[in-house]
Amino acid sequence: MTDAKPATPIPDRLSVDPRSPHHVAAVFEHEIGIRLNDKERFDVEEYCLSEGWVKVPAGKAVDRKGHPLLIKLKGKVEAFYR
Repeated sequence: MTDAKPATPIPDRLSVDPRSPHHVAAVFEHEIGIRLNDKERFDVEEYCLSEGWVKVPAGKAVDRKGHPLLIKLKGKVEAFYR
């Protein structure tokens, strides 16, 4: 008899950045895990399951507005709730 909310289905494309059109706040009520090529990643900023890519920060580099520069890594992407 727990009052836990059922988990929202994980979308095909999701971004951590709230300014992005791919940001879904309801998904972040639960902890999400991302695997790229069977290795769990903890630094993913955005992902797309159908296209098979994730975007991660490129070191400590930032743009002129202070947001991290992102690089795209391709491979087999899996998203899951922890």
